[in-house]
Amino acid sequence: MGLFDKLRGELIDIIEFLDNTQDTIVYRFERHNNEIKNNARLIVREGQAAVFVNEGEIADTFTPGTYTLNTQNLPVLTTLKGWKYGFNSPFKAEVYFVSTRNFIDRKWGTKHAIILSDDRFGMVEIRAFGTYSFKVTDPPVFIREIAGTNQLFSTQQIQEQLKSMILTRFSDATGESNLPVERYAANLNELSESIFGYMKDDFAAYGIDVTKFLIENISMPDEVKKEIFELSRLDKIDLDKLAKLKAAKALEVAAGNPSGTAGIGVGLGAGMAMANQMTQQMANPQHAQTTPPPLPGVAYYVAVDGQQAGPFPMEGLLQLVEKQALTKETLVWKQGLAAWAPAGEQPDLQDLWTAAPPPLPNV
Repeated sequence: MGLFDKLRGELIDIIEFLDNTQDTIVYRFERHNNEIKNNARLIVREGQAAVFVNEGEIADTFTPGTYTLNTQNLPVLTTLKGWKYGFNSPFKAEVYFVSTRNFIDRKWGTKHAIILSDDRFGMVEIRAFGTYSFKVTDPPVFIREIAGTNQLFSTQQIQEQLKSMILTRFSDATGESNLPVERYAANLNELSESIFGYMKDDFAAYGIDVTKFLIENISMPDEVKKEIFELSRLDKIDLDKLAKLKAAKALEVAAGNPSGTAGIGVGLGAGMAMANQMTQQMANPQHAQTTPPPLPGVAYYVAVDGQQAGPFPMEGLLQLVEKQALTKETLVWKQGLAAWAPAGEQPDLQDLWTAAPPPLPNV
């Protein structure tokens, strides 16, 4: 065997790439001087594409299959230089194997809080995280725009760029959705689909397709969450019952004050009366439905034995008058008053003394 035959035998006969990793996107097939023998076998496996590059220009792309590389059945290879010595001589080309499978369960999340404007809460900071999947759909574009001439290109080298694109679209979509912040959690699917549609074109510019995008959670500061919970409860609460319950509790506190004997009587009497009234309403739901509840009126705080009690609705104030715990000289306060003032000076309390019976005479 001559020297020329020996050299020919050392050139590449089989070109293939067995990927044992989970994150390799592009692998450049290495060979001294990039020489490939004519009639060499190219094996492209499922989930791969092979891209031939000559002097910086993409010559051809091969999908899964087994190929014999020669100029007769692959005319595009005639554009490659290096065939000076006939079809039995080697030619030079770089071969890039590109993974076209899905790269799943990629994580994304906000490094910094995103500031949004909400109609009720003003400027609100939110954070979000989730997962996405992608794959290369146009290997030549991906090599030209992203991978370049790197021998090995993995998902770690592109994930920051993809995350930046995702976060930009996330900010745009949440800002344009005009959703109240408390409805984000109930609309994660709708937001995910909206952002997914935005990102398609962005990723396509790099030869990539987003195959799945999910928002797993959107969080906000604890004080905003607390306000949201309180507002949601108020929407479900009967305000009239709530006012009566608070009044009854306030009277119980006053009754527990050992220095106030009047407070004890007022607390026990009025508290029991209001508790009985609430019990009757709950025990007779049909009556509660047919009789509309009274409109919530003005609530006053009352100075009882030097202690602040209340707030009391009109019904509670009337019971205080009946127990002689509230007189025209008793100091009261409501929202809108600059300071505590005698009850008799309040125009909206004058009817309390005409509706209440006079005190019993001393026997």
